[in-house]
Amino acid sequence: MGCHTVEKIGGTSMSQFSAVLDNILIGDRQQEELYNRIIVVSAYGGITNDLLEHKKSNNTGVYSLFSKDDDSWAWGEAISHVGHQMCDINKGFAELGLDIMQADRFVKERIEGVRSCLLDLTRLCSFGHFQLNEHLLVVREMLSAIGEAHSAHNSYLILKDKGINARFIDLSGWMETEQLSLDEKILKYFKDIDFSTELPIVTGYTQCKEGIMNTYDRGYTEITFSRIAVLTEAQEGVIHKEYHLSSGDPKMIGADKVEIIGNTNYDVADQLSDLGMEAIHPGAARGMRRTDIPLRIKNVFEPNHPGTLITNTYKSPEAKVEIIAGRTGVTGIEVWDQDMVGRWDHDAAVLKHFTDQKVRYLAKDTNANTLTHYVVAPLARIKKLTDAIKTTFPSADILVKKVALISAIGSNMADTWILPTAVNALANAGVEILGLHKCMRQVDIQFVVKEEHFQKAVIALHTNLIEESR
Repeated sequence: MGCHTVEKIGGTSMSQFSAVLDNILIGDRQQEELYNRIIVVSAYGGITNDLLEHKKSNNTGVYSLFSKDDDSWAWGEAISHVGHQMCDINKGFAELGLDIMQADRFVKERIEGVRSCLLDLTRLCSFGHFQLNEHLLVVREMLSAIGEAHSAHNSYLILKDKGINARFIDLSGWMETEQLSLDEKILKYFKDIDFSTELPIVTGYTQCKEGIMNTYDRGYTEITFSRIAVLTEAQEGVIHKEYHLSSGDPKMIGADKVEIIGNTNYDVADQLSDLGMEAIHPGAARGMRRTDIPLRIKNVFEPNHPGTLITNTYKSPEAKVEIIAGRTGVTGIEVWDQDMVGRWDHDAAVLKHFTDQKVRYLAKDTNANTLTHYVVAPLARIKKLTDAIKTTFPSADILVKKVALISAIGSNMADTWILPTAVNALANAGVEILGLHKCMRQVDIQFVVKEEHFQKAVIALHTNLIEESR
């Protein structure tokens, strides 16, 4: 195991780069403390949304406009707009020592290079022998890479201006002809670096043979971070966020009522990922867990706080609930079929349709004649899924209902008081429990409730399971 850390900085934090400099990169660090770190950066907040599409609202970006293939040139205006935005961001960092002329030249080279490539691809596909949809994944990869290259290059320039021996590590594949796997690419770029005297500033996007977005989509920055940690045998991985990993959402529950989680394990991190509250992308956690590299979640604005340490082995010495987490926008798909009783193949047949439609479920429950799966997917895909199930089970009644899923999660929940306390808390708050799932592993209990009961259910569980047990 090396003596260095690998640290990832998110996009919202990168947009507040003055705080990143003061709290993470430089601050009051002595000369030797500046090194033995690898810094992996995301694109500035909002840039990847504009290059691809908005992650939550699905508003159009350059990629979504280009992929419509409707002879519209709106994508050209969109990519120009992103270029102007990037240069405006550059201007905001002038007082930090950024060479604006050099930074703008870098942006224009990347934006115009990608524009030329997309124009050539459009002309090529106009001949009919080449189909645009066969190249869209590569286009998506190429567009997303611009954001991370921009933020990493700017960070490198600012650090060099301050006399720090930074090195710009561009994994985005710009103008490269060699096709390497993800691991080969990382090993190639890091083989000659002396971590004790150089500070690598690395693009969160890595161009590789497998296509990192094809496999992980928008979680690619944490995959890059994780693979670098594993392949360079880091002592610890650190993810810097704008908030602490807490026992609940402070905006919903109250900042004075939640508590920062000091220690937990990768099992708990996996449960959070399933609910869309990622401490780390599950694909990224996998490699670090297998190689036993601890992960620390830190708050950018509280650099002296140790944050949350996630390890393989941690287990709370006493049984308790550590986090109340949940998500709305969940759809319950209930399949009731009288012919299901005593049969062994209904479950497998239903799941085949989930596989065909590429829909995964967060939870499921079953009884003699009913299978219910809880999913997060667009309504159009759910409609295709239920139509397909109906063709296999024409006599089944299928009910689709919008619900919320809430979990009480902890590294050690092996105690008889937790479940009855939770049920009583929800009953006293007037929350109807539509479904309940508890595993033998004793790390979480899931409650399915009506969407309109989500907030009061979260508050009731946090009050009774965490606040009152302190």
